[in-house]
Amino acid sequence: MTVPAGTDPYVPGHGDASYSVGHYDLHLGYKVDRNRLDGDATLFCEARGDVTALELDLHTLRPSKVFVDGRPVRHQHRRGRLVVRPPRRIPAGVEFEVRVRYAGNPRPVRSRILGTAGWEELEDGVLVASQPHGAPSWFPCNDRPDDKATYSLTLTAASDYQVAFTGELVDRRRGASSATWMYEQEVPMATYLAAVQIGRYDVTELEAPVPMRSLTPQPPDSAGYDAAFGRQPEMMAYFQDAFGPYPFPSYTCVITHDDLEIPLESQGMSTFGRNFMADDWDCVRLVAHEMAHQWFGNAVTLGAWRDIWLHEGFACYAEWLWSEQSGAASTQTRVDHHHARLSELDEDLVIGDPGPRLMFDDRVYKRGALTLHALRCEVGDTTFFRLLRTWVEQHVGGTVSTRDFVAHTSAAAGRDLTALFDAWLYGAGLPPVPKL
Repeated sequence: MTVPAGTDPYVPGHGDASYSVGHYDLHLGYKVDRNRLDGDATLFCEARGDVTALELDLHTLRPSKVFVDGRPVRHQHRRGRLVVRPPRRIPAGVEFEVRVRYAGNPRPVRSRILGTAGWEELEDGVLVASQPHGAPSWFPCNDRPDDKATYSLTLTAASDYQVAFTGELVDRRRGASSATWMYEQEVPMATYLAAVQIGRYDVTELEAPVPMRSLTPQPPDSAGYDAAFGRQPEMMAYFQDAFGPYPFPSYTCVITHDDLEIPLESQGMSTFGRNFMADDWDCVRLVAHEMAHQWFGNAVTLGAWRDIWLHEGFACYAEWLWSEQSGAASTQTRVDHHHARLSELDEDLVIGDPGPRLMFDDRVYKRGALTLHALRCEVGDTTFFRLLRTWVEQHVGGTVSTRDFVAHTSAAAGRDLTALFDAWLYGAGLPPVPKL
């Protein structure tokens, strides 16, 4: 496969390595009844090499005017790429601004291999599920997981809708029929983790170790909510003890009125369908899974999609840790169960580089979690949990690789652990079940 410079082979045709974005300033207006989005986005950028033209990712929305450093410039929008030509060459290291005015009816980005992702209409509202390639469905961006930025969002919608964003609410102004919501995200965030959820929700502030809130559908279902989501404050306290301080100012859990096939991960916010409000381990474990992503995936983010196990294996192992902590099955019991199931499946997937078709295969999740359990058995609990905490502490707001994690764990253990990771991440056969 020939991949353009700066793009990830798992998500070809996205991103431009010639520049980076330090901050996105997004001003949006959205009409729910018409699915109409009007946007004005300013990207604060820095040239990584000499730039004579640059590309932004923008799906079906139509750009009307583009400016570089306040001056209107030539641009071309084709096949989800907005090519911008500055009036003069921008030397490496120079900061510049790109402003794009755009509008249209947002819809998910479709990929034959990766499926659909991005802006999605609900029965009454909208959600954003951008992993791994859906961010261009609603704003112009440099859509690379290794190009993290801070964000400001101002969004105006009908006043009877609640607007949630992956950041902190700093102001809300109500008019006669509309409301304008203003958010800031000060911890650098990958484009695919930026999300907006709009709907008719009841908002409940939770008594928890960090500011936490739930947005629940109207009318409420208190019994279903309590069964699946009622222990979130306790879960947060346990994960802080295991993984270190929660890495963002607050945590929001959104439960849509619609059923969803899977829950959605975004920075400082997780989104579930109403169908997840049930007294069932498969619901509870996913509440734990999405919360754990705040440390592993959101605060500390892969730099290339081949390392997806650094997100999903960690969040899956957090499910098993919470299982034991909450009084359900022990972590070792979960390990034994899933190792036995994996042993019955084809071993045609290398989880350290699974390829785009299989990057979200359940084997990546479960064998990734088993890799962490094998590491824990090798180094002991004290070293294991200490290295998890220092991993987050040292890389919060940044991007990482599997090589980084192997080096980190080897340094923490005081010996080379490459062979352990080679066997679990790249070996063809399934190693024996690890035992504490």
